[in-house]
Amino acid sequence: MPDRRPAGHGRRYSVLAALMVGSIMGPIDASIVNVTLPTIAQSFAVPLSAAQWVPMTYLMVISSLLLFFGRLGDIVGHKKTYLAGLSGFVLASALCSAASLLPSIHWLILFRAVQGVGAATMMSIPYAIITATFPPTERGRALGINAISVSAGLAIGPSLGGFLTHSFGWPAVFLINVPIGIFALLWARHVLPETKGQSGKVDVPGAITSFIALLSFLLFVNSWQRSGPRSVGIAMLLMCILSATAFLHNERRASSPLLDLRLFRDLTFSFANISALLNFMSQYVMVFLTPFYLQRLLLYRPDKLGLVMSAFPLAVMVVAPFSGSLSDRVGTRTLASAGAATCALALLLMSRLTPVAAPADVAWRLALFGLGTGVFQSPNNSAVMGSAPPQQLGVASGILATVRNVGMVLGVATGGTILAAQVSPGVLQQPSLSGGPAAEFLSGLRCAYLAGASFTGVAALTSLVRSRRRGGRCTAPPAPPPAFTVSHPTRGQSTTGHRRADDQKSRNPFIR
Repeated sequence: MPDRRPAGHGRRYSVLAALMVGSIMGPIDASIVNVTLPTIAQSFAVPLSAAQWVPMTYLMVISSLLLFFGRLGDIVGHKKTYLAGLSGFVLASALCSAASLLPSIHWLILFRAVQGVGAATMMSIPYAIITATFPPTERGRALGINAISVSAGLAIGPSLGGFLTHSFGWPAVFLINVPIGIFALLWARHVLPETKGQSGKVDVPGAITSFIALLSFLLFVNSWQRSGPRSVGIAMLLMCILSATAFLHNERRASSPLLDLRLFRDLTFSFANISALLNFMSQYVMVFLTPFYLQRLLLYRPDKLGLVMSAFPLAVMVVAPFSGSLSDRVGTRTLASAGAATCALALLLMSRLTPVAAPADVAWRLALFGLGTGVFQSPNNSAVMGSAPPQQLGVASGILATVRNVGMVLGVATGGTILAAQVSPGVLQQPSLSGGPAAEFLSGLRCAYLAGASFTGVAALTSLVRSRRRGGRCTAPPAPPPAFTVSHPTRGQSTTGHRRADDQKSRNPFIR
């Protein structure tokens, strides 16, 4: 009897490790630049508002292209797409470093956009490769281990950026990606399984309209956060609505759509993505606002601030693999809901902080939020990827990554908007606060934390809703046999296990 195990099954943990080396680079570069922005602004003799486009362009390009590259991976093959993205990321990183030799910051912003294209390509694929390589009985554990790389990247970025800038200058922040990226590229090329692409063609109209819709939405959110309802922001919103409408119209009619909308008929897939969006919104309400509390009310230095904030990602790193392993045995719904509820509790406790809190008072609340995030993310990711049909794993991976990035942007925008609405501009501009201004700032901060708690509280409910409902039936378009199958590693029973729902009991509407 032929071996029907997934491609790369025998070296699946080597595959996972190789993906983690590449996956950690995207989150690092999303956070590493923030601490060096003043230095970059000084280097090019531009205001900080102009330098802020360096990280902003990177994040917006990534968020706008994740869906497209996820679908492209399904067509041309996941390995080819991932390696191409990693190669582009390394090359763009070298160009960003070399931008220090050029006279204008616009070159650096352009190279960051190119770097964002590479990052989007390589960040859209790992979930698909992991799901294809690991059987359902190990999927949650693998996704949980992979979550370590994302959390570690976000945790390491600010400290690493500060060290490199202080020791070698700001170009080193980008140059360090080159040797790491080359190593990750050679390793991934050696161990990643070859997967055949699916028949079909790239949906060019869908790719263009989705890019415009996502980019204009992110520009609208950024404009609204900075200056409120201005004409530019309203124009971006209108462009988003028009392009999103055109995208949906195209996807319903396209023979090979960028996004098969019937994916969302599966309520496990739909509600798990909604839960992820809400959880990341709450996460970045806290990640964005808490440093202001530590700096302006508690007067912490950057090194002490970074140490306290590290309690959150460290807790995620510890908990996520165990949560993923547990979800493989008991299912994803209860764990995901419990994790989201824990996050809500942590934010409620954050809203009770006082102007004279001790470092431990803040750290254990952040750790509790990290505990909830770790318990939530691995099972929820497993639910999303497990409910997608094999021929659309890349799309599902791209959607999940897009949801994550959009949630980050919305969380920052929501937290900033609430704080700005509750606190006077004069108070917001003060580097340190005490007395009445401190009380006013803390009141606004509490409102933002409570909003974040409501987001992840709803995420806990949406994680439970999918346990009581089943998606409607739909018929997937004809597709070639999947390039991989999944079998139980000990019993050898072949099954298309990736089509199973998150608790391995409910059936996917695509295969009924």
